[in-house]
Amino acid sequence: MDDLSQIAQQVRTCNLCGLSASRQKAVPGEGPARAEIMLIGEGPGFHEDQQGRPFVGPSGQFLNELLASAGYKREQVFITNVVKCRPPGNRDPLPEEIQACSHYLDRQIALINPKVIVTLGRFSMAKWFPGQKISAIHGKAKRIDGRIVVAMFHPAAALHQQSLRSLIEEDFRRLPEIVKAAQAAAEEKPAVKMEPNKGEQLSLF
Repeated sequence: MDDLSQIAQQVRTCNLCGLSASRQKAVPGEGPARAEIMLIGEGPGFHEDQQGRPFVGPSGQFLNELLASAGYKREQVFITNVVKCRPPGNRDPLPEEIQACSHYLDRQIALINPKVIVTLGRFSMAKWFPGQKISAIHGKAKRIDGRIVVAMFHPAAALHQQSLRSLIEEDFRRLPEIVKAAQAAAEEKPAVKMEPNKGEQLSLF
């Protein structure tokens, strides 16, 4: 029987790609097993690699503020990344590294079964919105494969580019509205299996 702790243990001992050779600690992710919201970033940074926990550096502190502005505590959401080990020098994760980690992420999503998936940054966004630009679709909720997925800027983007801060804050403040819409849609009709990545934009947004 698959469970989150089993996946976490497998992640911590994983050597499916070269990132295992340079990591200090793998970062499986953390949060409630039945979280309504799942946040998926790109990969661990320096602080995450040291602690084995996601989003604990400066961008993590900003993420905590963003969640609070939407009325959520960090402990209420599940937070993870598309790659579970830090890419050296915080470089972008490579396609083969993302692929090696993908089955861990897919199993986490299946177990948690969140109402809303929030992608943070372009690498997690690409899993559901291939070829799209974050500047064009950020904050827009879509139903994909029976789930509500919304792409948002990575919190780190605001730390590097202050002009994005208000955009990110505005997107996060709409999270309760998106969750409520997801709940209403689930109650109205069973989740419809859709073609992969053929997203249906919610009419409310």
